Amino acid sequence: MNKVFSISLLLLFTTSLPAAAGQVVVRKSSEPFDAFAVRDQVLADHEWQEALRFQQQIQILQALPMGCLPVAIPYRHFTCRGQFYRPYEYQNKHLYIEIEQPQKVTP
Repeated sequence: MNKVFSISLLLLFTTSLPAAAGQVVVRKSSEPFDAFAVRDQVLADHEWQEALRFQQQIQILQALPMGCLPVAIPYRHFTCRGQFYRPYEYQNKHLYIEIEQPQKVTP
């Protein structure tokens, strides 16, 4: 009887734990949806976050120094006297994160 009570108590405890899930999005089936575009965007965002995580020291600026030049290739970034910054939006604020010098694109 004691074993049955222990198992019942264990089952009751495990079923009462809260479940955690990722973001759930509900949409109408009549709305257009491109799952591949969403997947590609999520992968690109993940790669960007991983690149930030691997930097040993992240320098974040709220405003660029004077004399910075915008550069569009290989992606949008700014060059400021040997430092390179990529624009980033966080909580509706424009920030600039220091990055390594982008590799030049060869045709």
